Amino acid sequence: MKIEIAAINNWLGKRMFLVVVTALILGFLMRVPDSPFIRDLLVVLFAYMTFVTALSTSLKSFIQVMGKPWIPLWVILLIHIMTPLTAWFLGNLLYADSPEMQLGLLVAAAIPVGVTSVMWTALTQGNVSISLVAVTLDTLIVPALLPVYYKIIVGQAVMINYTSLIIQLVLMVTIPSILGMVLNDWTGGKTAAFAKGIGGLTSKLALFVVIFFNGAFVSPAIHMSWDIIQMTAVALIMVVSAYALGYVGSLCVPNRSRDITMAMIYSVGMRNATCGLVIAVTYFPPAVAVPIALLMLFQQPIAAIIPNIFKYLDEKRNISPQGATARVK
Repeated sequence: MKIEIAAINNWLGKRMFLVVVTALILGFLMRVPDSPFIRDLLVVLFAYMTFVTALSTSLKSFIQVMGKPWIPLWVILLIHIMTPLTAWFLGNLLYADSPEMQLGLLVAAAIPVGVTSVMWTALTQGNVSISLVAVTLDTLIVPALLPVYYKIIVGQAVMINYTSLIIQLVLMVTIPSILGMVLNDWTGGKTAAFAKGIGGLTSKLALFVVIFFNGAFVSPAIHMSWDIIQMTAVALIMVVSAYALGYVGSLCVPNRSRDITMAMIYSVGMRNATCGLVIAVTYFPPAVAVPIALLMLFQQPIAAIIPNIFKYLDEKRNISPQGATARVK
């Protein structure tokens, strides 16, 4: 039975693009209404995914990264400086006469690291410790950074309930990741078998549910028009450029390996779009939320495509998976 579950989990792991797209399409078609219960359910599912991912991670390696966090700090620098500059450039180039669209792109560029970056890093054999530290540090930095950022781009302070945001991220990331890593070390790494079997399978199902609800929440905000088609293309460019920025940023890491590269790609590219959507809807005009809603359409599908790109490049270079993991050419 365990072997069959592990085989199913492995089968799904190789077909995550189909899983993601199916969840997104179903969510778009069904349009489930938002509710406090669903929001609480999503927090629980995020926490479970983080916990399962952390079961394969050593607390010692996490502490080592925390002791020398220059790679996660480099990730945060790319996220909160380079990405907003890209959004500013695209906004001024394409929406010179639409301040709300410019603002939407800038708000989208400033939102925190997405929790699912940890899961995607694990799915692609990336360095989960780096991903977890990046999410943790960003959680601490964002409350101090965003008020300044919004003061600059909006011209006035935006009062956001950061306490609620931090509590939510602690529940989704910090607590479950620490519990998972402690269990991993306590059992001598035996919990990794659970993470590759029933834990991995159920966490993928949890990701399916999360993407389904995100699709359902976003669909009412999108009405087909030429402006939406143009903004969809811009959102796609932003998502692709964010993942590409993570890869380019990894080139600056001395003696980089594939696991570091994957961690940086997903940490820089994957954003907490749900958080950004809540901020946009609550504190800005409705049009500001449109770019963020469109970002949610592309983040997960592109995340699922990335491993296939690396697989294709490895096969083209005739590099074995083991060699690719050891060193990025």
